[in-house]
Amino acid sequence: MKQIKRMVILVALLAMALVPALGFAASPAEMLAAWKPKFDPSGAKYVMKVSNVSHPVLEGVGAGYRIRDRLWEETNGQIYFDYYPLSQLGGEVEVLNQLMMGSVQGMLCSSVAAANLGPKLGVVNLPFLVNSFDKLDKFVSDKEIFQPFLDGALDKGVMAVDITGYGNYGWATTSPVKTIADAKTLKFRIAEAPVNKSLYAAWGLNPVVMPWPDVPVALKQGVIDGLDHTPMVCNITKKFEVAKYFTQINYAQGLFIHLVNKAWFDSLPADLQKTLVKVIQEECANTRELTRKQEDEQIAKAKAAGIEFFTLPEADMATLRKEGATVIKEWEKEIGADYLKKVEEALDYKAM
Repeated sequence: MKQIKRMVILVALLAMALVPALGFAASPAEMLAAWKPKFDPSGAKYVMKVSNVSHPVLEGVGAGYRIRDRLWEETNGQIYFDYYPLSQLGGEVEVLNQLMMGSVQGMLCSSVAAANLGPKLGVVNLPFLVNSFDKLDKFVSDKEIFQPFLDGALDKGVMAVDITGYGNYGWATTSPVKTIADAKTLKFRIAEAPVNKSLYAAWGLNPVVMPWPDVPVALKQGVIDGLDHTPMVCNITKKFEVAKYFTQINYAQGLFIHLVNKAWFDSLPADLQKTLVKVIQEECANTRELTRKQEDEQIAKAKAAGIEFFTLPEADMATLRKEGATVIKEWEKEIGADYLKKVEEALDYKAM
């Protein structure tokens, strides 16, 4: 019995030690106290457990709480959107498996990880295709290309409803990266994502595939020298405390795809299905506008705190585009040549 008590105490102490290691000063429960519902969800007829890996200070993540509150109001307390950000339910690949099995009913999944469900969901990660807020708006508003994207995981029992975001991808690093040559000396964390693996191979860089919850410790211990991510995420989640340089590549938008287990959705009455989709889509549209503003604000805050921002020379950017085009060609068969061509034409993509 004494041994068991000692083990319990040891585990508790280790858990407490991990909190600051993850870059936060409090536990998830303490950090999320401000987002507790102002209603009692115990009487909900339908409970939708929903996961996300990041912090709700990000507008694209905080959207989950806005969806929760609106759904409760507009369904008269019938649907409770039970939201778990900050990787409380696990890493993304782990939760995707739970989503397919139905033990989790929803997920605001990063687009890089969502490609594990189906190649079409990876189209938004292809380099220099959906790589600005304006292009994202074009993509979402064009139903001829957006609906096939949303249907890209139906064969896995998962439906996509809409998209929020978290800014433009680049490199946060522990030493300045002003050229491709600088980048080739570093080890970059990338997501557990097939498109990213292809891209970093084409660029000739050194990727380290790693779940997001493992990044803070790996960065502090020098397991990685930088990460492939967006400036707003790096600033809000305190990655800039270690990686004090950011190279703005803007090769893709960081996106959260709102996924729902299709069997669970089909179990809802038709009126609640309609309300669920409407609320998610309306909140996503509003959040995309908020995210534009938030990226500008977070970059300004990071610069004011001493983070240095760089852009690569035009010749180096041309090289990244040219090498990135080989990745688009590589994924053409998986995504579908006809569909990919429609996306390229709609977004005015031109390979170098």
